[in-house]
Amino acid sequence: MKNLINLSLGVIILLFAGACQNEHGKNYNDATKVDQDGLAFIKNGIEGGLTEVKASGLALTNSSNQKVIGFAKMMIDDHTKADSGFIKLEKDKLVDGKDSINSTHQKMISDLSRKTGAAFDKAYLAMMVADHDGAVDLFTKGSQNTSVELSKFAAENLPKIKMHLDSAKAIFSALK
Repeated sequence: MKNLINLSLGVIILLFAGACQNEHGKNYNDATKVDQDGLAFIKNGIEGGLTEVKASGLALTNSSNQKVIGFAKMMIDDHTKADSGFIKLEKDKLVDGKDSINSTHQKMISDLSRKTGAAFDKAYLAMMVADHDGAVDLFTKGSQNTSVELSKFAAENLPKIKMHLDSAKAIFSALK
């Protein structure tokens, strides 16, 4: 009887330990982990997307140029969609989900918020060109990551990022 109780307690402890090990109910293995480059891709991608959406929201109220407003709407739509993909990667790869805009981008957004009209348009598009230039590098490196899921996501989104860069450059050039 004593052995049966000990055996039962042992089984209960093993079941409890297994349940505590993974609150999501999934059996994670090394395939879910991400290397440092992958982590940087996910975190920088999310941060960049949040920045683009916030800056583009300002463009909807601070610009009167229809090309700039159209570009801003495209940024909001495309980056909101891409951010949902990044968030899925973040969850799938068990990456800490505390996402925010860094202080450099916060300052840029703060500076943008004080501008209107042509001054806003130039500052906003200069920011979009610089950010998308960096994003092309980020997504190019991401497309070469060892994680198949991550590299596929980066490769699928890279053409859109390049198109955003080309559009931002074209509109910016037309403003001068």
